[in-house]
Amino acid sequence: MRVGKLLHTRYRVNDLEKTVRFYKDILGLEEVRRHKSPRGSELVFLKAPGSEEQIEICYYPSSGPVQVQPDLTHLAFEVESLEAFAEHLARHGLKYSDGPTLKPDGGGFAFIDAPEGYEIELIQRPKGAGGGGY
Repeated sequence: MRVGKLLHTRYRVNDLEKTVRFYKDILGLEEVRRHKSPRGSELVFLKAPGSEEQIEICYYPSSGPVQVQPDLTHLAFEVESLEAFAEHLARHGLKYSDGPTLKPDGGGFAFIDAPEGYEIELIQRPKGAGGGGY
């Protein structure tokens, strides 16, 4: 017996709307659905245009405040150009928190901090590379 495909990853947050705005406005994710769970948590599901997997953003203040431990977890997204994405970030008053780190083959990566302290890794594929892990 084994599991099927990955459906979603959940991140609990203190400020639902600020976080959802970041994922939509800065990363370009689309909101798939929004609802309240039977236990009362507010849930927003987002996805990247080229992916089936979703990110579940959860607001559930009854669980106490969210305190994200540094370097605990991150989401990774592919970008066409780290340089162009840095310009996009600058237009929103943001910058990379680490990087970019570029390789001779044209690939590279950088990090930005999302609201609540979650890290987002942005990966630029080497020229001519397909999908998959970095």
